[in-house]
Amino acid sequence: MKRQIRETTLELIQGDITKSEVDAIVNAANSELIGGGGVDGAIRRAGGDEIERACAEIRRREGGCPTGQAVITPGGNLHAKYVIHTVGPVWKGGNSGEAELLASCYQKSLRLAVDNDIQSISFPSISTGIYGYPTEKAAVVALTAVKGFMFQDNTVPTTIRFVLFDEVTHTCYLDALRTVFGK
Repeated sequence: MKRQIRETTLELIQGDITKSEVDAIVNAANSELIGGGGVDGAIRRAGGDEIERACAEIRRREGGCPTGQAVITPGGNLHAKYVIHTVGPVWKGGNSGEAELLASCYQKSLRLAVDNDIQSISFPSISTGIYGYPTEKAAVVALTAVKGFMFQDNTVPTTIRFVLFDEVTHTCYLDALRTVFGK
């Protein structure tokens, strides 16, 4: 039996994820889903109170979001209809399952995208800020996880974008793209 896989565009850009005009943006959240700094703070500031209320409801109902998992809320005042909140691992040297947990963040986020008929999604570089995950390693894990999902599920979003905050991070992801996809 032949499986038809529709074409997906993978983009790496430097910019501000809160300005992404996609169906969903991914937030590098904490497990309590309480506003923080970095990407999380920027998304919450731009998205407004609707995101805060939705996160409070998830905390009340589920207690938060464990590392490696993802939950979805409305996008509030963002261009994106949804925000997918995922909790990346704190870097502990690489021998504590960090790579598996980080890969799970991307895979669980993409699964939520598919389940909610999201056609375009923007990711930040998860766990590379205050959580200390080395960007070079995180980029390879992220792109490998996305590549794996693209080949295992034929309903993957048509646009998967990485919106990377600075030039150093963008360069790390470009290097990882060549490693993972051979381009």
